[in-house]
Amino acid sequence: MTQDTITQDKASLLKSLLEAGVHFGHQTRRWNPKMGPYIFGEKNRIYIIDLQKTVDAIIEACAYLNKVAQEGGYVLFVGTKKQAQDIIKDEATRCGMFYVDQRWLGGMLTNYQTVKKSLNRMESLEKMKDDGTFDKLSKKEVSKLTKETNKLKKNLNGVRSMERLPTVMFIIDSRKEDIAVREAKKLKIKVVALVDTNCDPDMIDYVIPGNDDAIKSIKLITAMAAKSIIDGRNKFLQAMEAEEAALTEKLGEEPKIDVVEEEKIEGMIKKEVIKLEEEIKEKKPVVKVIKPKKKKGK
Repeated sequence: MTQDTITQDKASLLKSLLEAGVHFGHQTRRWNPKMGPYIFGEKNRIYIIDLQKTVDAIIEACAYLNKVAQEGGYVLFVGTKKQAQDIIKDEATRCGMFYVDQRWLGGMLTNYQTVKKSLNRMESLEKMKDDGTFDKLSKKEVSKLTKETNKLKKNLNGVRSMERLPTVMFIIDSRKEDIAVREAKKLKIKVVALVDTNCDPDMIDYVIPGNDDAIKSIKLITAMAAKSIIDGRNKFLQAMEAEEAALTEKLGEEPKIDVVEEEKIEGMIKKEVIKLEEEIKEKKPVVKVIKPKKKKGK
């Protein structure tokens, strides 16, 4: 689905959500009362989410993500629960954004300089392995450094090229990723999240009410978010190319002096130089004769 399709075809979207089981919430004994406005009812002690509200929420959230991408912003995908890990990684990679699919390291946003140090360490270790430094070390040292490298890559590989803080975060299960949500709010980073009936929606800027446990549900919502970002990113790149082309064309239209005119100007300059040289030769130097003063008494 493109961004326009998501907006226009609500009936088709509703059907897709139903087939993916997005409407299944948690057991009635495990719920957050703040999610009440998003609940349609209950069946067999399971809350049923109002998919009409989910449709509207998806349209709003995807429009926002599309706008962020059009303006050149970046999105950080976060989903560390087992069901979400592969999906988060694949969809973030597909739309050229960053991701955290393993453990969220405390301070990943609020203490980003420390994370940068860890990234530099990871790159340093990779370089040591590639340039043959590991070959000069003992097996014990190589084993230790290899484990360190793998651990860093596991936790930070999805943000290794993230030079600045993201514009927005897309989260699966805001309850599990509460530390990430708190860090984002502290830094005034917008949060878009798939929020189930056991979550607190208060700290989420764009709440997408839905099943955050089923793989099909996670896949569908995340794929739509990624698609909206791709569409927005393409428009951003097209605008950049158009701007560059316009600038190139403008520079190419600057008035140029033709060869004949240029030769005329050069001839005039040469004549002026010759004339000036002749004037200098004709002028005689003025010599001022200074007579010695007579001494008094002589």
